[in-house]
Amino acid sequence: MNHVRRTPHRWRSVIALLLLAPLVGEFLLGNAPVTALGSLPLLVPLYGCGALLVREAARHTGRGRPTMLLLGAAYGLFEEGPVDQMLWNPHYGGFDFGLLYAGTHLPVLGTSVALLQDVVSMHMVWSICVPIALVEAFSRDQRRPWLGRPGLSVTALVFVTGSLFLAASQYTDNGRFMASAWQWAVGAVMIAALILTAFAAFGPGRNPQPTIRTTDATAPRPWRTGCAAFALTSAYWAGQQLLRDHIPDWAVVAFWFALAALATALGVRWSRRHGWGAAHHVAVAVGALLTYVWVGVVHAAEMGLPPVIGLAGNVLFGAGALALAVSAARAVRRHRPDTAPDEAPPTASTTTAHG
Repeated sequence: MNHVRRTPHRWRSVIALLLLAPLVGEFLLGNAPVTALGSLPLLVPLYGCGALLVREAARHTGRGRPTMLLLGAAYGLFEEGPVDQMLWNPHYGGFDFGLLYAGTHLPVLGTSVALLQDVVSMHMVWSICVPIALVEAFSRDQRRPWLGRPGLSVTALVFVTGSLFLAASQYTDNGRFMASAWQWAVGAVMIAALILTAFAAFGPGRNPQPTIRTTDATAPRPWRTGCAAFALTSAYWAGQQLLRDHIPDWAVVAFWFALAALATALGVRWSRRHGWGAAHHVAVAVGALLTYVWVGVVHAAEMGLPPVIGLAGNVLFGAGALALAVSAARAVRRHRPDTAPDEAPPTASTTTAHG
């Protein structure tokens, strides 16, 4: 297990992540208006503590981004499954989810494939991994844990308590809907499978050996990887806005899988090249963050907010996102943390268990 970083900066990092996760996941997206900013503390136990637990679980066991991605996916299924039951409630929040996602509903899963894709995408990328990468940009050693056992225990307790509180609230607000035993069982199996895979498929990177390179090529400049991240994540959201009403539902599902495959292929290929490092991780996070800036404008309009309130939120949170992006890029250049070999997405030929 890696040692906790014993500096005052770790508490700044912890607080920053606790706040940034819900700010990105709800407010920048446009799900929550600027007038609801006072409710931010209510979102910290679920979003903030969830992101912190994902980050600490990976760093304490010497693992990196691939593990965080899978744990982020598990978090998404947990939040939208057991906590608020959006995966299973056809009338969640007063919206007709059953009709919107009916075309890709599979009885064996108890939910829709397209809805699963949306939940995993939003939470894995923006609620969890983007905030983690951006906060880590300001750290001199991105791989060092921030919390010891007492801190982890308190964070887990707050996360569980907040989840139970929100679950009870959602149950009351959504007509006391309760999913079937089968839906709960399938959801639990998917969450458990993601968590087990996150740790079993990717070995720890403590005292890592030099990364095995299969090419002499040099990694692209960080700004290029950021542009690629912006293009891919924007393509996903543009597909949600433009394709869903014009092509078959399963074609939208196939489009998601194609984007995911392309993102994975690029990530594996580029991260195994010389020069890949922390600046690239931050650039990818910045690219995805900037996608939420324009998505937030569209989403706020779809939520039916008064134009003045919607615009105020878009300007405030969009400007904050831009300022954070610039600051994170400058910070990672200033600190110049060592390239982290364990961050490269491991494959059968590159994964090594380091004791």
